[in-house]
Amino acid sequence: MEVRVDLARIIISDNADQQIIVLKERDGERSFSIVIGENEALAIDRRIKGIRTARPMTHDLMAGIIEQLHGDLERIVINDLKDHTFFARLYIRHGGEMVEVDSRPSDAIALGVASETPIYVEEHVLREVC
Repeated sequence: MEVRVDLARIIISDNADQQIIVLKERDGERSFSIVIGENEALAIDRRIKGIRTARPMTHDLMAGIIEQLHGDLERIVINDLKDHTFFARLYIRHGGEMVEVDSRPSDAIALGVASETPIYVEEHVLREVC
């Protein structure tokens, strides 16, 4: 079972290599954090704020490719946790079919946040971290 979550916070620290995002259950009280890299944190922050760069950054490029291929990023699912590492899947509708793509959660969120793509977490992952 998948549980809808929202990006509740992004914590960017100038003094650390690792940054943090906090995801919170949309219709509940559970929340958890994921440690991500500085580049991904800055990309999420930039895309949330709608800040454009002179040339496309990686997540802008990925969004552009999906769009130019007439795909639609329908949802992001954080589907597993192994050895303290989260795993995610992108669900892209293309030509009437659903295409699943393996992704790091930070990249998936950086890609989807600008288009307000829904984020879900598998219940078993939530039970493990909350």
